[in-house]
Amino acid sequence: MSKPIFQIVDELPTGGLTVMALKSLDKFVPGKWDNLVGFDNTIRTVTGETDEALIQQIGERAVALYNDKSQGYQRALWLYETVDNASGLLGSAALANRIGQDTFLGFLKNISPKPEKAQSIDLTVKLVTEVVAFCQINGIPGDSLGDFLAALNGYTGESLMRMAALVCFDGVIPLGADFALKGLSLIKGMKASDLESNQTFNGVKELIPGRNTTEQLDFMTQSFESTQGWMNKFVSDNNVTQAGVVDNLVSFIEVSKDKLDYLGAFLDMTVKYYRHTGVQTLARRLTERAVAEI
Repeated sequence: MSKPIFQIVDELPTGGLTVMALKSLDKFVPGKWDNLVGFDNTIRTVTGETDEALIQQIGERAVALYNDKSQGYQRALWLYETVDNASGLLGSAALANRIGQDTFLGFLKNISPKPEKAQSIDLTVKLVTEVVAFCQINGIPGDSLGDFLAALNGYTGESLMRMAALVCFDGVIPLGADFALKGLSLIKGMKASDLESNQTFNGVKELIPGRNTTEQLDFMTQSFESTQGWMNKFVSDNNVTQAGVVDNLVSFIEVSKDKLDYLGAFLDMTVKYYRHTGVQTLARRLTERAVAEI
């Protein structure tokens, strides 16, 4: 049995690499994210409520909603956690690949994924995870791209931060500011077998819409194409550059700027932004729904 939702929210970190990495993005989304932790604290902040008995009642209703297997909340949390963990494995492989290029361990690059292709799959899988988790939380079919796109334009708080981190850490750092164009063309050139050998995809594939890998690849390509405009607009509106993202990060991660693929791999392994902000989104949505139902 996994931990109860109130404990998961209570145990969110207030500091550490994930929080520091997210805070480094404040330059691009100033004041958009507050690292809200603690279950009761979340209820108070989201509702503005001070009545302890009512806070308790809202909390109990939120826990009951989360525990109801027919709702999508537990599946959403599983997606957020799994995609971070699977992506971390990719980071280790990419790191092995870099070491392979830089030292006598050249044979390593034959067994590691090529960074750009792997990063493009990683980016797309994370993007699709956001689509599917959104649908699970909102109780709509998992392939409701239209609903997701309509909501994406109104993303705020931790949800906006998660997409900002996706763009910056999984897009701009490994692939450059034109990552959406580059990633999409790589994804369009892929076959089902490319996905089947990818750890991040294999981690979450059971919840990606499609009866087989080919259909899932189609849905992933469609998701990427549909959100490409939003991602490009985010980059241009907020003047996001590879150098800018890296400058903000190197204030607390020591890395030389000609080793960006190392940095991307390091972030994959250490920064669990999907789970962190995903738990915050879940806590917020559960609270809002609990209040509406009381």
